[in-house]
Amino acid sequence: MMKGANVVVPAAEVRVEVSWQAGPGVPDADASALLLAGAKVRSDDDFVFYNQAVHPSGAVRHVGKRQGQAVVDTLSVQLARVEPQIEKIVLAASADGGTFGQFRELAIRVIDVATGGEVARFDSTGATTETAFVLGELYRRQGAWKFRAVGQGYDTGLAGLATDFGISVDDEPVDRPFTPPPSPPHTSAPPTPTAQPQGRPHPVQPSAQPFAAPHQPPAGAQFHSPTTPSGPPVNLAKVSLTKESPSVSLTKHGATGGVMRVNLNWTSMAATGRIFGKLRGKNIDLDLCCFFELVNGAIGSVRALDRRFGALYEPPFIHLDQDDRTGASITGENLSINLDYTRFFRRVLVFASIYDGASDFRNVHATVTLHPVNSAPIEMTLDGCTDNSRDAVLAVLENVNGELVVRREGAFIRPPAGQPGGGVMEIARLYNWDFGFQAGRGK
Repeated sequence: MMKGANVVVPAAEVRVEVSWQAGPGVPDADASALLLAGAKVRSDDDFVFYNQAVHPSGAVRHVGKRQGQAVVDTLSVQLARVEPQIEKIVLAASADGGTFGQFRELAIRVIDVATGGEVARFDSTGATTETAFVLGELYRRQGAWKFRAVGQGYDTGLAGLATDFGISVDDEPVDRPFTPPPSPPHTSAPPTPTAQPQGRPHPVQPSAQPFAAPHQPPAGAQFHSPTTPSGPPVNLAKVSLTKESPSVSLTKHGATGGVMRVNLNWTSMAATGRIFGKLRGKNIDLDLCCFFELVNGAIGSVRALDRRFGALYEPPFIHLDQDDRTGASITGENLSINLDYTRFFRRVLVFASIYDGASDFRNVHATVTLHPVNSAPIEMTLDGCTDNSRDAVLAVLENVNGELVVRREGAFIRPPAGQPGGGVMEIARLYNWDFGFQAGRGK
């Protein structure tokens, strides 16, 4: 498409891919979307980007990046779910650590999710000192959706672009006194079931030693899922963990309390293109799990396949919110870790396992984001698998002299020879979690 051209978008759901060629001296970039009613957003909630990944309507989400020779950052737009007041969705990109004059082959593609076919493509050229670009827009015209190639640059970065559309921006890290979330009534840990859910074989069971919680929450209080505090301007800060810079101190980062959400979202590469949550028409079931070790030596797992979903206000102070078996959930899978109990953690190992829908991690790209309270999110990607690994270690959180440090692992784990379902046991062996596994039916 030429700049200014438009095309009809005959799809209920589209995938918007912003891509560029990786290479020496090429900075990173981030895709974002602004949902406009008229010329402005209605509120800061109408800004979808790496720190605010899902619009409240569920219609627009920031899926995340796939690294490779070409870097692709993806947005998902369910046009049928966009609220009637929204007239236009601005599709933008912002440079992180450089200008768009340093980019090669910057492009935006609109892909019909149902067919995998390309609806539109715009190659943006001629950039110099710009640090943000509106690459295109989806807009309503006579009851239908259309895409227009825009190519408008900004020298003021994502903050300047967002401000122009009515977003109130705070570029500085949030620095507010911590207010703990409401606590639930005291409940005991879920019992180990004797019957297994249909279609899910039961794996070996890690053991867990008893642990005394330091105190119990007040009776009668209600549980609320952790949320970002309302009121302050949008914070554009973020931390990316890479092979070159793999670790960060959560404590020094300002994550000193509250419930930190660990989110897993995934995409896949099929023969016909990248499809969110599906591979060759099959749903992908990718499970988010963890092993934990507490300072008193108690060990265990929080894992859907073990039917161990944990607890936030008693050991292990970690909770798995759901088992998303399709990859279609707006929020993916989430582990919540209660950092009010940091002093009782020794280490936590976060990993992912493929249960169904893909043969191994070669066809899967995952993004893991840690969302601490009152601190910028911490993001890491997982891709590049070259073997038959069905399990992958994402990150390790370790208590180092009272300071909680998170380290990106990004390690694909092959099962031992002759044990096709032994990837989880191999993780335990490699990372020295002495569960004393016994023979059982695994994946």
